[in-house]
Amino acid sequence: MMRVRIDDIGSSTKWYNQHGKKLFCWKGIPYFYFPFSNVGFFKRMPLFRKWGVYDELTQSEWGKILCIFKKHSIIPIIAITATWVDKDNNLIPFPEKFPGEASILKQAFLSGDIMIANHGLTHCVVGKHLPKFWKSNRKYHREFWGWLPQNLHEEHIKESQKILENYFEKPISIFVPPGNIWSKKTYKVLKKTNITKVIANRYMIDSNEKMEGISFFNDKEDWNFHDRELKLYGESWLNKLISLYGL
Repeated sequence: MMRVRIDDIGSSTKWYNQHGKKLFCWKGIPYFYFPFSNVGFFKRMPLFRKWGVYDELTQSEWGKILCIFKKHSIIPIIAITATWVDKDNNLIPFPEKFPGEASILKQAFLSGDIMIANHGLTHCVVGKHLPKFWKSNRKYHREFWGWLPQNLHEEHIKESQKILENYFEKPISIFVPPGNIWSKKTYKVLKKTNITKVIANRYMIDSNEKMEGISFFNDKEDWNFHDRELKLYGESWLNKLISLYGL
């Protein structure tokens, strides 16, 4: 059965991950190349913006979205980043930053209408997450690179689990690595938590080692999107896609 997953809830990546689109294609054929799409304000212009700034979903918007899922008997996986990283590198826990949103998701989780997944503590490399004037900062909006120290993996996994499990009052058993990047260092820490499943489109970036006690699920056949689509395109987009997928 196809899994439905929504990523980036609570993540400041939606504000600070700013990069542009250089190559434009039509039916797979390139027709326009703009090399300056990552320079200055171009990366925030609708024409060139590939990611860029958008707001968090509100409690009211979640209410409507959850009603649609329930109507179609869909139990989505909601991948939450445990803290919002601000411009001064402060980490603000999800329930503190977005209390209304957190409350409605908690109610849905405890009622069995959604599943909650750990989507990292920060989603980014803290201190390198702010937009760059001359280039994309996308690389630094992946939290669990293999070149980061083991103690960072340890701290981020354990602290994110602590925040999410304390608030949602149930074990969190699913891990969705931000940007699908995770490593052997990440796995070593996951083994010490309640995580039993990793869902991503790739295995560990630096190892093919078989995991013990944790199952890997490739998400190629799943329907995965971000809260970005819901924020920008709304309920009509969601209903259209549900109909298209026959869910």
